[in-house]
Amino acid sequence: MKLARVAVPDLVSNSYFPAIAAVALGFFAKEGLEAEHKLIFPNYKAYESLRDGDVDFVAGPAHVVLRAFPEWEGVKLLSALAQGMYWLLVMRADLDAAPGDINAVKGRTIAAAPLVEMPLRLMLSESGIDCDRDGVRIISTPGAHRPGVSSGVLAAEALEAGLIDGFWANAMGAHNAITRGVGKVVLDIRRGVGPKAAFHYTMPVLVTSDRVIERNPDMVAAGLRAVNAAQRALKKNVGLATEVGRKLFPPAEAELIADVVARDLPYYTPGISDESLAGLIRFSQAMGVLKRSPSREQMVATQFSHLWDA
Repeated sequence: MKLARVAVPDLVSNSYFPAIAAVALGFFAKEGLEAEHKLIFPNYKAYESLRDGDVDFVAGPAHVVLRAFPEWEGVKLLSALAQGMYWLLVMRADLDAAPGDINAVKGRTIAAAPLVEMPLRLMLSESGIDCDRDGVRIISTPGAHRPGVSSGVLAAEALEAGLIDGFWANAMGAHNAITRGVGKVVLDIRRGVGPKAAFHYTMPVLVTSDRVIERNPDMVAAGLRAVNAAQRALKKNVGLATEVGRKLFPPAEAELIADVVARDLPYYTPGISDESLAGLIRFSQAMGVLKRSPSREQMVATQFSHLWDA
């Protein structure tokens, strides 16, 4: 069997779960590929590993591609792991912060992983919030530098310990904070709680390099089919998420993952729309990490897009 190496920046997470599940549930093996996932944090290092030829696929945030592949040169999106902005703003449960109240961040310390904070910063700016003027401190999640940790899970722990006032992280972190009674969701862009324009800032994607496509297009197609099959399988039976969690996650998160993934299932479609690409380009240009406006063919491996509907 050929080996397919899949980098993920956060393993104990719902964010990149279809790719993780495709490995753990044997969908890569069904495509004739031996597969392994490699936890590479922070997220930009996963893309650097793809650039350097150390992995074949990355499951990660779309906008972070540009950190390793400036101006979208040498890289292609294969599919969406899910649609839309997938991080949530969670604030301390004792704060007077209502759902949708973006001003709740004023005077507060908010934790976020490296480059994950970029959508939060633009969303605040486009909502009229100036971090310096309004006393918003956005810091790295305490302890996230340690190898093998989950940023979202650590953020929930930091909130419970009183080290931060809120965090911007995945739904696993949010679910942890809520079930412990220490946090509440203030912004959930996917579900219309917060600025609508932020939905297409970024999304979780499956990515490969032009070099990998040129060297082994059959492996790329097989890997894409495997991840798409995992998306469909989870939509049919979300209980499979618990099976994956028990193989890979700490016990507490293993029992939570099916509930968290169930919330995401309406967004588990692999297609990449022109609207989502336009939003990603606008966001990247606004953040100063992209100068050009690359075409769809430059950003997406369109020769494989027919597999989205397979």
